Amino acid sequence: MRIRSHTILNAMRSSATTVGMACLLSACSATLPTQYIDQAEPGVTLTMLTSNPHRYRDKVVILGGVIVEEKQIGDQLFLRLRNRPLDKDYMPHRPLSLQSTEAGHYWVMMRRQELPADYRQWARVTVVGRVAGKRPDSAQSNSESEPVLTALYLRGWGDSVMSNWSSKATVDRNYTISVPKEAQGEFGLQ
Repeated sequence: MRIRSHTILNAMRSSATTVGMACLLSACSATLPTQYIDQAEPGVTLTMLTSNPHRYRDKVVILGGVIVEEKQIGDQLFLRLRNRPLDKDYMPHRPLSLQSTEAGHYWVMMRRQELPADYRQWARVTVVGRVAGKRPDSAQSNSESEPVLTALYLRGWGDSVMSNWSSKATVDRNYTISVPKEAQGEFGLQ
């Protein structure tokens, strides 16, 4: 009788551990708040944005990336990101080819105070933003224009699966961001 109750107890512990891990993993897979997923145009890629910018103007999109540069213009902060395609859970990953159009760059603008203090430690970022148009590239890139997104929500990721911590930045949608005159590009963004 004692062996049987010990076996049942071990089976219950194992089941509880399995259920706990499943709950933890499902919580981790909820990478973005559903309100942003529902607002976004489904399946938009950087290639789609750069090839047809007028089609996506003022639309909400979700992109992934790695921060490679930042510029302060007035009270606006512009983050330049190297694109990283998203998986089904909205986690950014390297593109199959670093020479493809999906390996290009785009900009995200917001106020600096809307970012958490640890944003420079983000290894990868998932960005939800409204397409504001295009602005000229930074001085170190080629002559093409790169899309600009007005940030609505950012999620920063750690550098590995073992340290997959994250922090988030949610932009106050009641505050209207406009592109400073110094940063206006070929479309004369307002």
